[in-house]
Amino acid sequence: MPTSERLYYSDSFLKSFTGVVTAIREVVSGPGDSVWQMALDRTAFYPSSGGQPFDTGVLRVSSSGGIALEIPVEQVEEDEEGAVWHFARSPLSAGTRVEGGVDWDRRFDHMQQHTGQHLLSAVFLRELHAPTVSFHLGEGISSIDLAIGPPAHHSLERVERMANEIIGEDRPVNILYISREEAEVMLASGDLRKLPDRQGAIRLIEIADCDRNACGGTHVRSTGQIGGLLVRGVEKVSRGVRIEFVCGLRGVRTARTDAAILRESSAQLSIGPAELPAAVNRLLVEGKAGAKERQRLREELAAFQAVKLAEEEPIEKGLRLVVREWKDRDREYVKMLASRTAAAAASTAVVFSAKEAEPARLFIAHSKDLNFDCGRMLREALAQFGLRGGGSVDLAQGDVPREYETELVGLLSNAIRNSVGGHGAR
Repeated sequence: MPTSERLYYSDSFLKSFTGVVTAIREVVSGPGDSVWQMALDRTAFYPSSGGQPFDTGVLRVSSSGGIALEIPVEQVEEDEEGAVWHFARSPLSAGTRVEGGVDWDRRFDHMQQHTGQHLLSAVFLRELHAPTVSFHLGEGISSIDLAIGPPAHHSLERVERMANEIIGEDRPVNILYISREEAEVMLASGDLRKLPDRQGAIRLIEIADCDRNACGGTHVRSTGQIGGLLVRGVEKVSRGVRIEFVCGLRGVRTARTDAAILRESSAQLSIGPAELPAAVNRLLVEGKAGAKERQRLREELAAFQAVKLAEEEPIEKGLRLVVREWKDRDREYVKMLASRTAAAAASTAVVFSAKEAEPARLFIAHSKDLNFDCGRMLREALAQFGLRGGGSVDLAQGDVPREYETELVGLLSNAIRNSVGGHGAR
């Protein structure tokens, strides 16, 4: 398979080109649904590589009858032999001459983000001695991973400001080709940040007086075309920190979205955008206080309800067994209620079911004067159905499918009666 000539290597601004289909293969087949890969002798479509996504666009061809056909290119990948494959839903025969058209909005966005990444990585290395270990160009946000700990906020602001100053200076972004030997000398001297594992000529992207880096991606012609750079966030990752950023028109769209969110949030709270931080902080404080108060009320309700439940159930043969189910109470409340009911009176054991969600959750508990192990008893009962659960001596729980619930409640009730009947209270 002959390699494809990469036209974007010499001109990232090439929007259309002509080429010839050299090979075709079907990669996905289904009833009325096939995806074809077509290799061209030359292409301006960039395949996924080096953290930069593929280009999309169209392949145009005219039939012998003069009818124009336009085939969308949905994906572009390269193989180990250097052929570039264009994914499409309609096949073209080998030897067909085509005109390719690159989706320019997508391409230029990728050029802005990728060149912005080179610039941002260079400034981080120079100012914070933080090397970039990976780069990802996403649909909405791009990111670089740096081999450092979390940088201080003022350091991030400084790096961002310096990057934008270089953008404002509109420095040239040049494409250079050097030999492998020259590249190794430059790498050893520190004039080159990294070197690909390949032989032959090395393609360099150079930002004047700032950065020189081996790269096969598409880039703008000057830093001014990056159009601005905004650091969006910092996240700790296994190898260091991840810096999220946007450039150019993507930054404008992000700022517009942020402004819309601020306007909507401010309108809902009937305040100005500048008052949002204080308002959010106040709501958080009020929310925590409200949650604390609700928990206090839940505990009081559980204590009150526990006494009522214990009073309703008489003692028979030395045991007060309370069996209940709830369809309108959450599991945490039923668990608290089981514990409170068991503690409300002597000789008390409970089997409670929380049925608000599927599967149901069973709880068993007993007062301190009863002498059986709730955790072991529940585990043994659940094991008969291939289920698992457990807990402490005084309180245990387990999830039970609805079809087994009634039978399990009966088994546990009998086990508790037998245990108390055989051993009595402490």
